[in-house]
This record gives sequence, C-alpha cells and structure tokens, in this order.
Amino acid sequence: MKVPFLNPAPRVNVVRLQGAIGIAGRGGTGGLNDAGMAPVLERAFRRGRPVAVALAINSPGGSPVQSSLIAARIRRLSQRHQVPVHAFVEDVAASGGYWLASAADQIWADECSIIGSIGVVSGGFGLQDFIARHGIERRIHTAGRSKAQLDMFRPEKPEDVARLQRLLDQMHAIFIEQVQRRRGARLKGDDDLFTGEFWLAAPALEMGLIDGIGHLVPRMRDLFGDQVRFQTYGAPRPFLRRFGISAADLADETLGALNERAAFQRFGAW
Repeated sequence: MKVPFLNPAPRVNVVRLQGAIGIAGRGGTGGLNDAGMAPVLERAFRRGRPVAVALAINSPGGSPVQSSLIAARIRRLSQRHQVPVHAFVEDVAASGGYWLASAADQIWADECSIIGSIGVVSGGFGLQDFIARHGIERRIHTAGRSKAQLDMFRPEKPEDVARLQRLLDQMHAIFIEQVQRRRGARLKGDDDLFTGEFWLAAPALEMGLIDGIGHLVPRMRDLFGDQVRFQTYGAPRPFLRRFGISAADLADETLGALNERAAFQRFGAW
C-alpha cells in the first residue's frame, strides 16, 4: 500500500524567461537580468526537490553580459542541486534568448518557434547632417582621444568603426564558444550556423540547435509520468508598482515596451 506523503508525485519547477534581456531599470517592462532572476532561479532549483527545472523561454535577446550571467547561474544551480534542466522555446529564442536556452541540458521548441541568430549587433543613428541643416553646432570636449568615438552627431571615423568591429567579433567568438561547449557533438557542420541567421524548429533540429519538437507539459509528463506536478516561478513586480506608477515611470515603461516589441517583431513575433 502506498502512503501518499511518503510517495509524493514528482515535481517540475517552471521558470519563465520572458522578454528582452538586460533592459530592466533602463526603459524596461520587466525584462530579464541576472539580479532580478537570481532569487527566482534559486527558489526553482531548491524548493520541493524537483526532478527537473523547465525554462519557458520567449526572448529575442539583448545584453550579452546579462545573457551570460543568467546562463552561468542556471548551470551552477543545476550542478549544485543535481537537477536537470529542460528549455522550452515559445515564440522566440534568438541571440541572447538562445544563449539562455543553451544553458539547458535539452532544448525543445514548437514547430513555429524562431531559433538561432547566433551573432552580435550594434546599431545607432548618424545625425550630423540633421543638426547642420538646422544650424545646430555640436560642442563636445574630452580627455582621451577615443572618449567621444561613434558620437551620433559627428561623422564616423574609420578607425572607430574598425575598433567597434573588433569588439563585436570578440563577443561573437565568446557566444560561439558557449554554444559549442553546451551543444557539443549535437551540432551539425553548417556554414550558416553562426552567421546570425535564424530558423524554425525543424531545420534547427537538423542542425543540432535543439533536441526535439514538443511542449512543456506533455513532454515533462512523457519523461516523469502523468502524475507530475508543476510549480511556476517568475520575476516579481517591483513593490511600488503594485500600487501605482508615476508619469515618468509610465513614459519609461512605454518606451521600453516599444523597444521590446520592435525586438520581437524582427523575428516575426507579436
């Protein structure tokens, strides 16, 4: 005879990784960053002795540093608590979003999920002609010859662009190393794998970027039985915003929402 409290149903703790990465506190709408996700991940790996942690990922990317910090934290916690990690891609796991997914032991996706974009991008505007047409004079004084490099109100200098390109190439190499280390022999040789291109789930599976096509609940039940229980963890809202929001905060939130929406729309989502 089974005694219920001596034979508890297996538990899977679910962590939602939703939104652009590294924008909270900078025009963000609850975006992902290591400081905000640290207590969430700690609880998910510790509470209830889970048989697995499932990451529900929906992110177009963002800060490479925050992507690296969150992914490294996931790996440390998985190893410390001996809990396997499964990532489930929803609309998008691209760029930094895929970096997060690569922290999992296995990656699953919907057939229509967007996966990949293993690259680094830097963008801005050149407004020097605009201010000249309007009779605006740019005045800037620096100590250090490169302090004002790539200023949007001044013409680009070839040496500044070359310096930026070296920086982007170095970041790209670190991203590639992360994917190769985590995916290993599952990756199939393909010239397009690290060009920043992105794919639907089926070709991503062929290239070894994911391990299968499937959804969180049925896949976890396949692995751990029909009696498996789920507990979801997510980043809490800031305390003061539970009671109200200032006009400045509202403007900040609106700008952040537009930026995040634009990031998702690049991959055909939202």
